[in-house]
Amino acid sequence: MALALGGYFSSASNVFTDTLINIQFWFSSRFVALQDFLTAPRDIVSLRQQNAELQNEVAELQAQVIQLQQQVGETQILAALVDFSRARPENTYKAAAVIGRDPSPFLHYVIINRGSNDGILRGMPVVTDQGLVGRVDAVIADAARIQLITDPASNVNVRLQNAGVEASLVGSVTGDVNLDLIPQDANLETGDLVLTSGLGGGYPPDLIVGQVINIRSRDFDLFQRATVQPVVDFTRLQIVLVIVNFKPVDISPLLPAP
Repeated sequence: MALALGGYFSSASNVFTDTLINIQFWFSSRFVALQDFLTAPRDIVSLRQQNAELQNEVAELQAQVIQLQQQVGETQILAALVDFSRARPENTYKAAAVIGRDPSPFLHYVIINRGSNDGILRGMPVVTDQGLVGRVDAVIADAARIQLITDPASNVNVRLQNAGVEASLVGSVTGDVNLDLIPQDANLETGDLVLTSGLGGGYPPDLIVGQVINIRSRDFDLFQRATVQPVVDFTRLQIVLVIVNFKPVDISPLLPAP
């Protein structure tokens, strides 16, 4: 005890203590490693479950965001259609959603979710807040088929606002819309607004169709031709308005036989 109190055993004590600490650290590290090895599978399973739950929550939130975006888009479209209908109180409109498209690349039709049960009849014009879409071509009880003005069989009597002349608007297989039967002496310019003329009884007058973007005029032709850019984006049609108080007139029996 006297030697220990005098500090003669301090070096030996330090060596012994360091050795003991090292041995304890070695056993401790091996024990922790063994414990981690035994508990790792349970931790992995738990993490996988948590990851799957988080992924499901993210998917649900993304679906909700998409749904809200669609609702906002539909609300904006409906608001624009309401403003359009209020600006033309002389017409009565029936709103309809586009629920289908013709799969053929040679035909340009859409299907709406309104039919004869809703008062829809063949020949009724169809518009959006932007302008003319087409007209009802076929009807069943709860749905109707709309022939777009881009369809090759479509023919609309129109007038050019600035030039003050009338012409025939026809569709094409490619979806381009062209003006035909424009008099050669007509002062036609790009940007001229194209409106329905009301002639022929197929459409009411003054519905916006589009603008002239290209003019083809040759001296030896009887008429000028032009390409029209429709104001309606037919690739993004979602909701349309059917003018239900317009009664189309079939004047074909009054036309001279060819």
